[in-house]
Amino acid sequence: MRIVEIREKVASIASDISNAYIDFSRMTCSVVAVVTDVVRDGKPVVGYGFHSNGRYDAAGLLRQRFIPRLLEADPDSLLDPDTGLIDPFRAWARMMTNEKPGGHGERSVAVGTLDMAIWDAVAKAAGVPLYRLLADRYRGGRADDRVWVYAAGGYYYPGKGLDALQDEMRSYRDMGYKTVKMKIGGAPLDEDLRRIEAVLEVVGDGQYLCVDANGRFGLDTAVAYAKALKPYNLFWYEEAGDPLDYALQAELGRHYDGAMATGENLFSHQDARNLLRHGGMNPDRDWLQFDCALSYGLVEYTRTLDAMAQLGWSSRRVVPHGGHQMSLNIAAGLHLGGNESYPGVFQPFGGFADGLAVQDGYVGLPDAPGVGFEAKSALIATLHELLGV
Repeated sequence: MRIVEIREKVASIASDISNAYIDFSRMTCSVVAVVTDVVRDGKPVVGYGFHSNGRYDAAGLLRQRFIPRLLEADPDSLLDPDTGLIDPFRAWARMMTNEKPGGHGERSVAVGTLDMAIWDAVAKAAGVPLYRLLADRYRGGRADDRVWVYAAGGYYYPGKGLDALQDEMRSYRDMGYKTVKMKIGGAPLDEDLRRIEAVLEVVGDGQYLCVDANGRFGLDTAVAYAKALKPYNLFWYEEAGDPLDYALQAELGRHYDGAMATGENLFSHQDARNLLRHGGMNPDRDWLQFDCALSYGLVEYTRTLDAMAQLGWSSRRVVPHGGHQMSLNIAAGLHLGGNESYPGVFQPFGGFADGLAVQDGYVGLPDAPGVGFEAKSALIATLHELLGV
């Protein structure tokens, strides 16, 4: 198996929504195609990759460093000697050649984008869905046949009032989701509480609602929100402070005895390990949201799961950020706790296969080889249009 060509483009995923920290009016996404010499059904096997929302495209890094390293490598050096297929771990090592440790900034996005495409190509060449390949390699052949998902929304929209917020959440319930998530921290506390109470009128119980501050708060504000949120018995209180402020997270845990969630903006197994060592997180109550596509890809994600296990954390406490099929495959194949979903935004990159409706808060996976992009018609059409393969 050889890499013949790598194509890269930038796609817009802009919208008029905002969270407590950023607006998405100029949000972009890198998209890649790894074309191989393997032929299936008369066509070359092509692996596709893109990264999750919230980080801008990594076009410069892809073009200047990571794509050239893969193309300049001795093709045999990238292969698994047992299968003759590309070994994602060898490809990852090649991409990270001459990269200093630490500084897990946007390069983690570039590597994660290519890593997704490589895993997609490898699973397609093997003729199996990615989640089955992962289950066979890492979980004794046992994959979950469905994955718990929650609907992420409740963004701040210009002119959007409580009625519109309630209508949005009703639409997610009508789609089959039970648990929903909304943004906080982009308005004063008393206004956010009115928004929360409006959503609770729709979902009926705090255990069906998550709230997300997107790292906006300092300690005093994080604690003030924690005290105000306690009576609602929410599913989780997410990313109150800066993701690297482990002391804030640990102190917050002394004021809030409900479930908390964080991790989507930590991009290495070292950072994940430091969160679990120093952030006061509770392995029996709290949730971790590490995002494969933003954090050096699935190769690094396996190291993150290993680091968690060494510190007493189950993979079932991980519910990845991202809301796309790659995270869904990982959740099913590696026995994670669930997956995020974006029913109303970041399309067509978010979302799951056509014809697989969410039922009672769970969604299944297609039998298509690879990540399953071909089973989502709007997405594969966009990938073909952007990349020409």
